[in-house]
Formats: sequence, structure tokens, C-alpha cells
Amino acid sequence: MELNWLEDFLTLSITRNFSRAAELRNVTQPAFSRRIRNLEYWVGAVLIDRSLFPISLTPAGDAFRKTAQETLDNLRNGREEAQGLMPKSGEIVSIAASHTIAVSFFADWHAGLQASTGAIKARVIADNVAGCIEALLTGHCDLMLAYSSAALPTLAQMNRYPSAPLASERLVPVSAPESNGSARYALTGKATLPYLCYPGSSYLGRLTASVIDREDLAARLDFRYECSMSDVLKSGVLAGAGIAWIPELAVRNELAAGSLVHAGDDRHTAQLGISLYRQAELSRPEVERIWNVCVGAAAR
Repeated sequence: MELNWLEDFLTLSITRNFSRAAELRNVTQPAFSRRIRNLEYWVGAVLIDRSLFPISLTPAGDAFRKTAQETLDNLRNGREEAQGLMPKSGEIVSIAASHTIAVSFFADWHAGLQASTGAIKARVIADNVAGCIEALLTGHCDLMLAYSSAALPTLAQMNRYPSAPLASERLVPVSAPESNGSARYALTGKATLPYLCYPGSSYLGRLTASVIDREDLAARLDFRYECSMSDVLKSGVLAGAGIAWIPELAVRNELAAGSLVHAGDDRHTAQLGISLYRQAELSRPEVERIWNVCVGAAAR
């Protein structure tokens, strides 16, 4: 029996969809299905009722789900204790965040949070969006910071998890400037532009694609390279390699300094929200303290 099988099973028990669970686990659907079958062979019982849509847990699966979660929790806690990482009073809060949010948003948010709550000890788990969602679904983090957009509601499966809006920003196209301060690569013109992009399967990649489709820009963008990390794309744009869509908070310093400029106007942007997610069950006092402050701020 492999631990991956337990994590697969817990993800599937939340999403109730093989393709979505496979995507979150970063494996192909056939491979994911085989791993679930292998777990069922090991347990000696059918855990998933595949005759329903969305799929459902069998009575055996429902009973095994608690065992799987407790097993992973115990192993994780034991590992942290062995490594000397387990906080004495459970005061450290683990927060999963996408790489871009971790770099461009977390520090300022944490500082503002401490102004309201006092000292907050946090462990940041920086990952891609799928990895962050998986960490929340499987209980590997206390809280999750993630982007949200009405134009791309890919976190629909998170409706079982409470969320609190924290901030608003935009996904904006940026370019290196010409000597006169104008964009070297401008969407407002008609020229073909070198394009640096996110993978099509990523959250920001899909949101960027929605802008490109809406404004009929695909024929004008000449693919150069892709990367899931905004900082890599930003470095390429700073070097003059092309145009890229990047969350505005991640380029605010460069825009203020003039080393980057907007490559389009408002119609070329997309609104983004940053929200805090958690599991529905009550958690440790440190987690509840953060949550209550964020919910209270969102209500004002």
C-alpha cells in the first residue's frame, strides 16, 4: 500500500469526480483510476460507487475515509516530531499559497494581520494552485490563500470550504519600455508580439486565455516560452523578451519605477480576488483567531 493511494482517495472523496481529482493530484486520469483500484484491492472492498454521477463513497469507503485521514495525519505529525518541527503548543499556523501570492501578497497581509491579532507564527507552503488546493483538501495545511475570479470559477469545488475575500487586484499585460516610456510591445497596435505565458492548465494560464479569447488576440501573440511562476515571466519581460500577463501586485514596484509598463488598456485586463480558505470544522485557537479577523474585515 502506498501513501499516495490514501491521498488520491481523500481527494476523490472531496471532488467526487475522477478527472478533477486526477488533475489536482497531477496525474493522468487512467493512472489515477489504477491507483484507486489498487487501494480497493489492498483494502479488500469497493470504496467508490462508480454507478452514480457524481460518484459516491460506498459504506465501506465512507468508513475507510476516516481511517485514511487519521493515518496521514498521524504520519505527518510523527514526521514533524522526529524532525523537531512540531510546535510545542500548536501555535504555528500552516498556510498554503500559490508562488505569486506568497511572494507578492503574504508579507504585507501577515503584517496587517498581526496589527489586529498580535504575533502570528506561520509556516508558508508555496506551491501551484493545484498543490495548494490538494493541501487543503487533505488537511496538510490550516488555511489556503488563493486567487479567485468571476471569469474563471475553477474553485467551484471549494464551495464546501468557507472563504473570506482579502484583496482585489488585476491580471495585467506588461512590457519593457522604449526609451520614451511607451511599451516596447503594445496590444493597442497591430504588430505581432513575442508572448511569454503560463501553462494552459494553470489557473493564471486559463484566466489569461479568457482575456486573449475575449479580445481576439491569439493571432497577434507569438509564443516564446511558458512557465507556471510569475517571477520567471516577469524576469523575461524585464529583459525585453516579450509580453506577459502578470498579477499587478507582483509587478507594482517595477511599474512604479518605470522598468515595466502596461502593454494594454483596461479591456486587456482581468479582475482577480485573493481569498482565504479553510476547512469547515473548528480548528485550533490560532487558526480561529486569524479566521475571525479576516471574516470580520470582509464584512465591513
